[in-house]
Amino acid sequence: MRLLHTADWHLGRRLEGRSREEEQEQVMDELCAIADDERVDVILMAGDVFDTVNPPASSEALFYETAQRLSSGGRRPVLVIAGNHDSPERLEAPGPLAGRQGITIIGKPVSQPVTVPVLSQNEKLVLSCVPYPSESRLNECLSTVNDEELIKLAYNDRLAELFNWHARSFEKEAVNLLMTHLFAAGGKESDSERPIQVGGAYTVHPNIFPPKAQYVALGHLHRPQTLKNTSVPVRYAGSPLAYSFSEAGSSKSVTIIDVSPEQQCSIREIELKSGRPLVRWHADRGMNQVRQWIDEQRDSEAWIDLEIRLDDAMSMHDIQMLRKARPRIVTIRPVYKENNDMAVEPMRTHLPIDELFIRFYKKQTAGAEPDTELVRLFMRLISEEESVREAAAGRAEHETD
Repeated sequence: MRLLHTADWHLGRRLEGRSREEEQEQVMDELCAIADDERVDVILMAGDVFDTVNPPASSEALFYETAQRLSSGGRRPVLVIAGNHDSPERLEAPGPLAGRQGITIIGKPVSQPVTVPVLSQNEKLVLSCVPYPSESRLNECLSTVNDEELIKLAYNDRLAELFNWHARSFEKEAVNLLMTHLFAAGGKESDSERPIQVGGAYTVHPNIFPPKAQYVALGHLHRPQTLKNTSVPVRYAGSPLAYSFSEAGSSKSVTIIDVSPEQQCSIREIELKSGRPLVRWHADRGMNQVRQWIDEQRDSEAWIDLEIRLDDAMSMHDIQMLRKARPRIVTIRPVYKENNDMAVEPMRTHLPIDELFIRFYKKQTAGAEPDTELVRLFMRLISEEESVREAAAGRAEHETD
């Protein structure tokens, strides 16, 4: 049988406040097209359907529509587990209706694997489904153990016990897989994953996955990757979109698995084309370099993280110009050149107030020069403050008389 492994859709997630809804709709369309073009028999979605436990209605509608399309009218089984961002109860709520479409949704760890007939191949799939196994969802009280190493060991051993218990139900004449959502040691993280463990307590060792599993489908890490030195194939499908600039330049994909009972699986990636790229600009030559890149239409479809080296403080006019010329510049980080003159400072008591302000400003901005208008504004505020103090002193003297 042929399976498609995907994960970490994070529907509803934004990029520094910018909507990604259009891109998420496009990538869901692409997933459905790949499933049809590749004649996939089963869909595995390894958690984090949504970005929050209370997703917007449009994201829920997109999930339901996508799951229905992937199921091909109930002819293709779709199996979904909850990730750490999902509400298990909310995700499972449409379960009775989803089941009629061949969609199985599991929100919390269960004691037995799921057995699914794959009619297109006249075969059977036995899938150990372990949604995000938080301490509470495992119904354990690991937090009463104060030693971090013991916490790690207890959590790791508890999951190994659960996986091996599920493996007892694997069948010789079936395809036997495991799907879960967690952090396995050896996986490469990115900034877009919000931590699911404190001090590494919820990290598991890859050797806990049962050898009887023909493939382990993981969710949580956003970079597509296969773990090394494991007794069975263990793979993160990765997120279908890049959700932080730490993923700039990385490709996104889904994983296709071809497997038969008692046979080793074959794994291949299909790169996804939907979604805008995330890129980082490092403008060492200042605003003129950025203007040149904009005129050249460089990365015209991308979301951009801009780092720009400057001598003087960036004005609001410059920022507005950049935002207008390229609305998808998400962040602007000015980096000011060091001013060697700052190393030698005369005594502060001998400097006029405006010079003290300029030096303070340059220290706070790593060398940027405040413009004349800003210095003028500061001096006006100082003057107003002195006037208020003089007026208050005058009133106090009058009341004393």
